[in-house]
Amino acid sequence: MAADRLQQQLTVQKDGEDRELRGPERAAVLLLALGEQHGKPIWERLDEIEVRQVSAAMANLGPVTPSMLEGLFVDFVRRITSRGALTGNVDATERLLANFLPGDRVAIIMEEIRGPAGRNMWEKLSNVQENVLANYLKNEYPQTVAVVLSKIDSNHAAKVLGILPEDLALEVVSRMLRMDAVQKEVLEKVEQTLRVEFMSNLTNTSRRDSHEMMADIFNNFDRQTEARFLAALEEENREAADRIKTLMFTFDDLLKLDAASAQTLLRNVEKDRLAIALKGSTDAAREYFFGNMSSRAAKLLQDDMDALGPVRLRDVDDAQTGMVNTAKDLAAKGEIMISKSKGEDEIIY
Repeated sequence: MAADRLQQQLTVQKDGEDRELRGPERAAVLLLALGEQHGKPIWERLDEIEVRQVSAAMANLGPVTPSMLEGLFVDFVRRITSRGALTGNVDATERLLANFLPGDRVAIIMEEIRGPAGRNMWEKLSNVQENVLANYLKNEYPQTVAVVLSKIDSNHAAKVLGILPEDLALEVVSRMLRMDAVQKEVLEKVEQTLRVEFMSNLTNTSRRDSHEMMADIFNNFDRQTEARFLAALEEENREAADRIKTLMFTFDDLLKLDAASAQTLLRNVEKDRLAIALKGSTDAAREYFFGNMSSRAAKLLQDDMDALGPVRLRDVDDAQTGMVNTAKDLAAKGEIMISKSKGEDEIIY
């Protein structure tokens, strides 16, 4: 009889009436009812995937009636008296999570719940820049790549395939042609891996603060404007100015490229622009780039620089900024690696 009574209480209905609670919804209701103080020890024992599943269910829960609560607690063999109904929504979920999870982790979870990149993992992946997605997938097993590309938008999948290394791309195509229906368990495992290892990291790294944004803007100033703004900012807020200078990636940072990256960069810069950029550079910069060329190429470049005669500082700035932007583009494609400090924190664009 108790089972019949419980099933009756958990009957599916709409408009705030009793309805059946399934899976993560049951955990979401329980944690809402326990509140911040009593629910905290449980939240702390959930892993990343469980927190996301329960949070998503909580945010979309809607009204929960007292009889649903009673039935749920009976099912958990915990008889707790409920004095009223609960309502699960996005704001309530965010407030609750904020009490016992770090702010950045809450932000990532809530951003995934709210969207707007897509309603599910595959729609979200179809909104990720193809270079970024290809750079991640190139280190995965061909079968995993085949599963991912079979699930995302075909136009996006084509762009990603075109960027992947040729051997890997051909193997992926072969596996996609032979691929049968993917088992639900395998698909769920791939989704979980992408959510935890890729999407959360992508969301975290794309969340730039105002100092990073200003560093990018300062990178595009000419020399005089950059010096003028930095000097003014140092007087007003030296800490902010120092942080911006630390985050800026400048022409001088190109000298920290490894030899292979420097040579790749040189192959992608027009020779006349390179001559202008080095014409106004330091001896150390010229020596560094000459050292990454053949003796013949270095001599020809030096001849081009000598033939230029005097050059305007603005032209030098434009040429050097162009080299920096080319380096960032190459790094975004995964062709080179650029860093602010050799051997320490690498900055991948």
